[in-house]
This record gives sequence, structure tokens and C-alpha cells, in this order.
Amino acid sequence: MPEFLTLLPPDLAREKLLAALSRLERACVIETSSALGRVVADDVLAPHSLPEFPRSTVDGYAVRARDTFGASDSLPGYLKQIGEVPMGASPRFEIRPGECALIHTGGMLPPGADAVVMLEYTQPAGEEIEILRAVADGENLIRVGEDVQQGQVVVRRGTLLRPAEIGGLMALGITELRVVIRPRIGLISSGDEVIPADQTPAPGQVRDINAHTLAALVQRAGGEARFYGIQPDRFEALQAAARQALEECDAVVITAGSSASTRDITAQVIDSLGTPGVLVHGINTKPGKPTILGACDGKAVIGLPGNPVSALVNGYLFLVPVIEKLLGLPMDRPRPTLLARLTLNLASQAGREDWWPVRLFSALQPGERGENWLAEPIFGKSNLIFTLVAADGLIKIPPDATGLSAGETVEVFLM
Repeated sequence: MPEFLTLLPPDLAREKLLAALSRLERACVIETSSALGRVVADDVLAPHSLPEFPRSTVDGYAVRARDTFGASDSLPGYLKQIGEVPMGASPRFEIRPGECALIHTGGMLPPGADAVVMLEYTQPAGEEIEILRAVADGENLIRVGEDVQQGQVVVRRGTLLRPAEIGGLMALGITELRVVIRPRIGLISSGDEVIPADQTPAPGQVRDINAHTLAALVQRAGGEARFYGIQPDRFEALQAAARQALEECDAVVITAGSSASTRDITAQVIDSLGTPGVLVHGINTKPGKPTILGACDGKAVIGLPGNPVSALVNGYLFLVPVIEKLLGLPMDRPRPTLLARLTLNLASQAGREDWWPVRLFSALQPGERGENWLAEPIFGKSNLIFTLVAADGLIKIPPDATGLSAGETVEVFLM
């Protein structure tokens, strides 16, 4: 029976795979309004300053700050109101000593004014306005370029666009931009017992789960999934499908059966597709020990176990980083996690990294405030997909531990 090569820790295995890959240089121009979740291909420079004119941040009166010095409730200052700043237009007057003008939030500051007194600290007094509190130069306004200076890099290459970036780009009138083309990930399922999900299994057959869970994972990570069917456990058939997928895609994932023979076929196929071929054959982790990582002429080829839980968990560990590397995303960017207290003891084998699905629920009583989460482990075998359906996230038992204790604080990687 074929043996695994030396098992590598997941972090080291992932580094070895990513080192053999380069970010994609293909890009396309799309509308900014539809760019949420895409990755910027080039640095984006501000075409002009933002704001382009000094603006009030409150409703109140535009003033010269020096005219308000010393004003208070007991000794108000008095300024002559000379007009009202129109919204969406430039004021046709300037503020001279002893004068003020009514201004609304977002209104353009008149020439001569350098501050705004909030409306609640004023009151009318005939043709004058009582000022009940002094303001400093620049108070309650935004100066030209205070948000962004003309020519400034506002969104850097490799940025994953969030709603905030979309809004900022629109504020600058940038309605189109270049983004990295979504990496194409070829998905191949294998196994004589595997049938399409829309068919009724005969005794001994199972529906193809992995193609669909991994396609969803690819899509969420920013890639484009392409299906290359269910291949029988034969070298020639699997090689032909993998070769086509490798020619048409930026990376290929093969999910194989759990037997040593099918794993061996997958490794042979990967080695036949290009150099250097198999980089890692076996990961020191549970689930997913049979995972194979390869690189064929600069493209990643990953062999995942056929068990659905193993395939999906190791998809998180290895496929998602590959997509992020192709997109040019930083590998050290923050991940969605939270801290929780473990509800049960979990045993682990020393020297192996274990990943456990957990269900989260609040430890707070009704009416209590704050965040206090409990993580309840979900027990199930690696071919039971609904153990992950019931999970909110995964926790890691590091290889230097023999388990985790109930009540211990753990980091939950949200799914």
C-alpha cells in the first residue's frame, strides 16, 4: 500500500505552495458601482481634493473666529447677520469683521469666515445674532483637501473593495476602475461511486457534494468556479480532465476518494501535468491528512480528500489562500474571528493540528449587555456534511497541545 510522504504542518505546507505561485496580472475595467468584493489592479489617485471647498459640519452661523473670543452665556457677543448661505451654490457675499451668516450642514463657507458657531449656541436679537460660546479657527468645518489631497493614493493596488471604498471612489467621480480578473478555478470530482447531485443514488452511490461546496467557497473568496465533471477512478480519464482544466483555468482542485489507491492516482496525475508537480503529499492535520498540494508550471493543483468535511475544511486552509495569492491580496490581512469559551474538553494527538467545528451561543442572560460567547464542539465524522452545516466556525488545536479544556478561551474562525 502506498505510504504518505513526510507529513508537513499546514502552515509550512501552505507557504511551500504559495511560494510557487504568482499573482495574476490580468485585469478588466468595470463600473465602480458593481465592484464590491473585487480587487483593485492599480493604485487609484485622487483626481482632485476632497472636499473641493470648505464646508460646514453643523447648522449654525459662519463667523470669523476672532469675533467670538470671550463670548459666553453670561456675556454674549453680537454679530450682524448679513444673509444665508444657499445650499448647493457659492455664497455671493463675504464675512467682514462683526458679521455672520446662517449656514446649514454641508454648506460652502463664505470668504472671510473661518469657523461656524453651532445653532444651539446662538439666538436672534433683532438684526443681530447673540453668540453664546466662542469658537476656534477651523471649528465645525472641513477644510479643502482635509479628507483627500489631489494626487493622493486613495486606494492601493491589491485592495479588496468594501462599501467604504466604493463610496470614496464615487465621491471623487471615479465611476470606472481596473480590477483583477477573477481567478478561474477548475473543479474535478472523482470516484466510481459519485453521481451528480440531481440524480437519485443507487445502493453504494453518493451525490457529488464537494463540487458545490468548493464552488461556493471559490465564489466567496473572489474566484470563478468551473466544473469539469465527475471522473472515474482511472488515471487516463482523470489526467485528461485535469489537463483540460489546467489549460483553461488558473488553478485546479481534484477531490478524490479516501482509499490509498485513488490518492496515489491523484498524485500521479499532478506529477504528469507539469513541473515541479507534487510539492506536499500529506498534511499533519485532522481532518484532511490525505491532502496533496502541487504546482504545475506556475499553477496550483490541489488534491483534496473525498470526504465532504475534510474537503471543505482544507478548502479553507489551502484553496482560499491560493485564490487570495492570485488576486494579489496580502496574506497577513485580518480574518473574521472572535473569542469564546469552550464548553467541553477536546482531546488531540500531540504533534498534529486539529480543526473542530463549533456552534456559538451567548452566555449572557436576557437583558445583559456585552459579548460573552460560548463555543460548543460538534462531533461527527469527516463524511457527514451536516456537522459543518450546524457550525458557526472552526477552532484550531495547535500541534504542541494534547487538547483543550472546558472553560478555556479559544479563537473561533468564522465560516
